[in-house]
Amino acid sequence: MKNIAQWRKVEGYVIDGAIRDVAAFATSDFPCLARAVIHRGPYKNGPGEINVPVSVGGCVISPGDFVVGDGDGVVSFPAATATSLLEAVQSKIVCEDETLKAIREGRYQGSYGKS
Repeated sequence: MKNIAQWRKVEGYVIDGAIRDVAAFATSDFPCLARAVIHRGPYKNGPGEINVPVSVGGCVISPGDFVVGDGDGVVSFPAATATSLLEAVQSKIVCEDETLKAIREGRYQGSYGKS
């Protein structure tokens, strides 16, 4: 199924359930983020649809939405918000870099760890 998805130009899987064949994903550059691993195989004849809104972990993801994930989790957002979201993320990265620099230089005055 992974090979068919790659042939069809799928960029990766986000699965609100369990997968098997973990080694096949671990040795490839095709990302698969799932809730768990199981020894049983998948349903190959449904249920399922393509290009319809889906609910993953209680969030609705619509066709055309961006889905980004790593080992810590997955987020999705409509393509129309990508530019403004990227600007907000870049601003947050600058802020966090400045905080880390202040910590290294002994200038940090934040409230982390204080009651």
